[in-house]
Amino acid sequence: MAKYKRVLLKVSGEALMGNLGYGIDPAVANEIAEEIRDAVRAGIEVAIVVGGGNIFRGVAASAKGMDRSTADHMGMLATMINSLALQDALEQIGVFTRVLSAIDMKAISEPYIRRRAVRHLEKGRVVIFGAGTGNPYFSTDTAAALRANEINAEIILKATSVDGVYDADPRTNPNAVKFESLTHMEMLTRELKVMDSTAASLCMDNNIPIVVFSLKTKGNIFKAICGEKIGTIIEE
Repeated sequence: MAKYKRVLLKVSGEALMGNLGYGIDPAVANEIAEEIRDAVRAGIEVAIVVGGGNIFRGVAASAKGMDRSTADHMGMLATMINSLALQDALEQIGVFTRVLSAIDMKAISEPYIRRRAVRHLEKGRVVIFGAGTGNPYFSTDTAAALRANEINAEIILKATSVDGVYDADPRTNPNAVKFESLTHMEMLTRELKVMDSTAASLCMDNNIPIVVFSLKTKGNIFKAICGEKIGTIIEE
């Protein structure tokens, strides 16, 4: 039995790479699509925000001297490439999907309109929010927090390459300790880098729980949606 009626799934761009060094692994996109299909079949309304780090990361380019606004807009375009790839993977297996972009791209997506997004969800369509917030200086994590608030999602499911939140990077520190649960304030004060401070504050101010879990374990998306205890939960 699903615990939630409407969820927002945040998928990092890096997760779409799979074991590739760059770009999109179609096998990974298909696996994600299949789990989302199972959730939709269970009657759950699913919205998605996807990152663009597998193609272009604006912050990294800015650090190397590129104008930050230009770099961030390039990153938003990268999220649109990922959004279209995920849309295709979903529609190949019979899931009705709409991509809504924060930047007007009439030839390939609908413009983001909150009421339209909610109506698509009510009709059982998966909604993919592309181009972040449409503004530079805001991450796709902030876009996920913003859209979750706007569509009244009950929870943000943050699918990453790590199986939860640790006190240090488990990929470089074998002694890193995993948290089973945290509050939003602990996430901020400990500077745990789950998401940037703007996104974390938005979730805290509006009391939106976050579950951080690994995308690499098959079935985790559906488990998270059903409320099973996986990864780390962040809530008040």
